[in-house]
Amino acid sequence: MQTSLNLFKNLEWEKHTQSGLINDADAQLVLCFSAKHILAKSGIYQLLKQKFPNAQILMGSSSGEIYQDEIKDDTLVAVAIRFNETIFRTASVNISDFSNSYDAAKALVKSLPSQDLTSIFVISDGSIVNGSELVKGLNDGTQNEVLITGGLAGDADQFQSTFVGLNAEPTNGVVAAVGFYGSKLIISHGSLGGWEIFGPEKLVTKSTGNRLFEIDGKPALDLYKKYLGADAANLPASALFFPLSVIIPGIEQPVVRTILNIDEPTNSMVFAGDIPIGSKVRFMKANFDKLTAAAAGATQNTIINENRNPDLVLLVSCVGRKLVLGNRTDEEVEAVQELLGNKTIIAGFYSYGEISPFNDGGACQLHNQTMTITSFYEL
Repeated sequence: MQTSLNLFKNLEWEKHTQSGLINDADAQLVLCFSAKHILAKSGIYQLLKQKFPNAQILMGSSSGEIYQDEIKDDTLVAVAIRFNETIFRTASVNISDFSNSYDAAKALVKSLPSQDLTSIFVISDGSIVNGSELVKGLNDGTQNEVLITGGLAGDADQFQSTFVGLNAEPTNGVVAAVGFYGSKLIISHGSLGGWEIFGPEKLVTKSTGNRLFEIDGKPALDLYKKYLGADAANLPASALFFPLSVIIPGIEQPVVRTILNIDEPTNSMVFAGDIPIGSKVRFMKANFDKLTAAAAGATQNTIINENRNPDLVLLVSCVGRKLVLGNRTDEEVEAVQELLGNKTIIAGFYSYGEISPFNDGGACQLHNQTMTITSFYEL
């Protein structure tokens, strides 16, 4: 497996010095993570196809691009891949063609050949698609037998619209996937948050989808403001510093849910993923050192052989982490680089939701406020 890391900024291309794939025409698969305004420009797919003429090209808008050990904004990062023996297939759907995100996800999986399918990497629209239903459809479509990782496209900190494209101009509502086949490619994963839990466990008593109305029979927003204290005056912006730890019925481990908005008239909160009735929740707060340590811990979970570095590492981190860490955001990517050394290409993006199993495996989950890592080793 050969890879190259490319940066497009100010109408010019730059290739990272650690790139192993020198000839762009040799690329078979190109994954692009980009500021939305770049993907919105007419002809962006043709620009990429001109540079990588023989590759299938998957693009997703981001809330920040990861370029080795740096965080970029207003750029396009393209990681080009040439496999030695691995077979891959691509597919995409648009949510507008289906009644819901669950059906779209199942159709996406069905469009990938199932024989010898071992893993799927997904980039999904992050503004229209219901991430929780998407993940459920992916799991049901694969009968929980295939490793699925990826993330929801971003739109910086605007939360207005996102773009995804597969071998075509990027647009709204697209969910795209790359399926990998056979035993020559080993893919490992890791996902950790690093947030501190505080306060007693409470029960969700009223919710609809991703809107939370009541906790322990009391208005959710009132209770949330009480725990935030003085920080409640800065809602909804301050909510990024205080996500919820959620144990969903039927799932033993907690997931983190980011608060996207609040609704004063109904005393409710809107989250980036569903919080079903019967879920157990606890409040969380940011700890900068633990957030960075979590990135290192997620990386460690993907290392399958201490004597061999991965050929490629893809990072999907939450926009909430980027906004919380601020000018320290580079530290979580540097923590990944420090563990891997200088022989692995690292690329990725800041997202509106991360897709991965928990560290110890199982079906894929929708995460918020985590650093999620997918590592590729071709035998």
